[in-house]
Amino acid sequence: MGARCERIVRLAFNGFLTGASDVVQEAALLDAEIDRDELEIHALILRILALRQPVADDLRFLATALRLITDLERIGDEAVNITERAVEENGHAKTRVGDEFGLMAAAALEMLHLALDAFLRGDDDQAAYVLGCDDAVDQRCAAIIATMTAYMPEHAGELRSGLCVVRVAKYLERIADHATNVAEEVIFMVRGDDVRHGRWQIATHPAVTEAASAISVTR
Repeated sequence: MGARCERIVRLAFNGFLTGASDVVQEAALLDAEIDRDELEIHALILRILALRQPVADDLRFLATALRLITDLERIGDEAVNITERAVEENGHAKTRVGDEFGLMAAAALEMLHLALDAFLRGDDDQAAYVLGCDDAVDQRCAAIIATMTAYMPEHAGELRSGLCVVRVAKYLERIADHATNVAEEVIFMVRGDDVRHGRWQIATHPAVTEAASAISVTR
């Protein structure tokens, strides 16, 4: 399910950049598979809870998996939203933020990959690193929106394409948020610490400090 999410996000963003409308059908098929994955995993977890009555680490793992599949399903939905913008006339607006867009998409995909890998390996250090990366994606999203806000009033014919760029930036930002959620769930699974909603008991963790330092260097 995680691999399909990574694939659909990459497919959707590349389709948007190139204006390839043929990605819509492929993305829809992938999203349908992700939806089926969610239903099957959810049913399996409920069966294990009912029949095995797990406790301790096993219970935290299952609770984490229940939340994680919801985030992954929503990532698939956001990717589909991006592909729908690939069929629209994008004008020249996206070329104004092409480099920033590419960096933002790469960062969001890396966060998703690292968060899923941390879940599979039970690596709370790597999950903590992912938490420290989200601000960089937010900053790039804000920069893209600011550029389009300044660009659209001066180019009335580009209003539709500019709004399309803003929407896609927000979809990528939400994908990064879901990757952050996955990382938070990994920390709960491994440590039993609930770090959602800014409750960063790990604020001084070396992995978070490393991510923050990397962000400041790339500014």
